[in-house]
Amino acid sequence: MVEILTSAQMRAVECAAIDSGAATGLELMECAGRNAADAMLKYWGLDDESSGTALILCGPGNNGGDGFVVARLLAARGWKVTVGLWGDAAKLPPDARENHDRWARTGSVHPLSPDLLAATGADTFIIDALFGTGLTRPLSGGLASLAGQLQHRPARGRIALDAPSGLCLDSGRVLGAVIPADLTITFHRAKIGHYLAQGPECCGQLAVVDIGLQDAAIPAGGAVLLDQSVARDVNKTAERHKYSYGHALVLAGGVGKGGAARLAARAALRIGAGVVTLGCPPAALHENACRLDAVMLRALRDGDALSRALEDVRLNALCVGPGGGLDARAAEMLRAALDARRPVVLDADALTLLAQGAVTFDALRPDMVLTPHAGEFARLFPDIAARLQDAPAHGPAYSKRDATCDAAARAGCVVLFKGPDTTIATPDGRCAINAACYDQAAPWLATAGAGDVLAGIITGLLARGLNAFDAACAGAWVHSQTARHFGPGLIAEDLPDSLPQTLRALG
Repeated sequence: MVEILTSAQMRAVECAAIDSGAATGLELMECAGRNAADAMLKYWGLDDESSGTALILCGPGNNGGDGFVVARLLAARGWKVTVGLWGDAAKLPPDARENHDRWARTGSVHPLSPDLLAATGADTFIIDALFGTGLTRPLSGGLASLAGQLQHRPARGRIALDAPSGLCLDSGRVLGAVIPADLTITFHRAKIGHYLAQGPECCGQLAVVDIGLQDAAIPAGGAVLLDQSVARDVNKTAERHKYSYGHALVLAGGVGKGGAARLAARAALRIGAGVVTLGCPPAALHENACRLDAVMLRALRDGDALSRALEDVRLNALCVGPGGGLDARAAEMLRAALDARRPVVLDADALTLLAQGAVTFDALRPDMVLTPHAGEFARLFPDIAARLQDAPAHGPAYSKRDATCDAAARAGCVVLFKGPDTTIATPDGRCAINAACYDQAAPWLATAGAGDVLAGIITGLLARGLNAFDAACAGAWVHSQTARHFGPGLIAEDLPDSLPQTLRALG
């Protein structure tokens, strides 16, 4: 896993390096410009002998300074470079002003205007160095008009330095208007906004380049980006028996409503729970028996029956909600499951019952996981969801990371807020993002039942002894990777049977 930063955290890292004497601001800017130019050439398959045409849009801050460095370095390689500045050169920060002056000794700086854009050809690379991590105000007026022109302007390639201008790097949300990129080049670490909300769509592809910074003490507020390391404990070890891997209980609804619970149960078994039982009303036993073999069955008429079943201490993790229904029995089962003081995953109908008040947040504990999609999240946390939906008036904008952390703190348990930018948080503020975007995109997960499988995977990992946060993180990563391995045509039934491929790839 790698830490991804907020804008404030990135500024803290840069200031720590400068204050310690490890680097000057000019040195960091020079390194950023040099490595950005190299990353751009590499992405488009151009070597040092290649030349081209570039229009570089420089802003009034240090992001503009990076742009002046890129302009100078490309011109030194024989490129035809045009530079447009938004703002007054005399008001540039000192390091950016120095690089403005270095460029001005060999090239011209033009006011950034529609006429300057109109003079560029379709073979031109447009490099956006207007606003980076420091953007706090929406693009408006002339800038918004320029952004609109740039969106439709033919170009050989569009490159953003740090961020497409108009994108809040703390949230991935657009402030007013945005200049989308084909390639976004960011420095030292990716930022949270590169992965959340509209960030991936606006960034195109993402390249992270080193500028020689060391990670100092970083203030709180960031997140970790999940990768293969989160699944290091998923595969089984030798010489253990089935009950040492736990016994998961998945609760199902009535006749004709057991499909979601069966998906969850099979996923829990595939991810390695030693034993999985599906508990259903007596009338649904025959239906489920016709569809399940390795998953055991148990008739559970009501909440009292569930409480008696949970006297068996080997039943050590529960999944409540997939296809469970919203009737009185379902509410009884939910209350009995929470009273049993086991790790529990609450999904689907269980989340709706929670939102309706069948139980309160006071009944939840840190070893539980809520797995809402956006609609369920809005029912559970309407005020938080409304804040997330409000158009941001300034940056840093309220983010999905913020919303998930606030929800976890209120609920007192782990919250996994689903989506291409699945965000997972604990009540004490730890946060992870499983970003199914860029080269990790898994659009095939947008299919009915995929969330039930995720709930089952997390339940199976809880049964195996992972804590709630680790189970949610590993489950989310394995879930999206399995969809990527399967590819187009995926339906939810394919996911449990494709899990072995993902597990084998872990080694």
